[in-house]
Amino acid sequence: MTESPVSRVILSDHSLPAALAVSHVEVRRITIAPSTALGAHTHNGPVFGTIEQGSVVFQVADDPEVTLHAGDTFYEPSATTITKFDATDEGVTFLGYFLLEADTQPELVFVS
Repeated sequence: MTESPVSRVILSDHSLPAALAVSHVEVRRITIAPSTALGAHTHNGPVFGTIEQGSVVFQVADDPEVTLHAGDTFYEPSATTITKFDATDEGVTFLGYFLLEADTQPELVFVS
């Protein structure tokens, strides 16, 4: 028996809280300068992402904060406060996948 030349590993698997009529997905490469604290915010749709370079301190609502590094994935639920997405002293570059309904653009709203 020979090994397959293809390997598949599930990095994350998230259930959405409700059915979502996704019309399109916008993928962005986003870079945040070193030691930048983005601030608490929400999005108008779910966001999935993968850290490409650097690291970020990440926290959803009151969940424990975690530090994400290159190769790590994350999920930001729609209309949920993202308490922290703070670049560490090395900064961070990540790919963000924004799931959007028809006639919608990604929105980031800061929460005080």
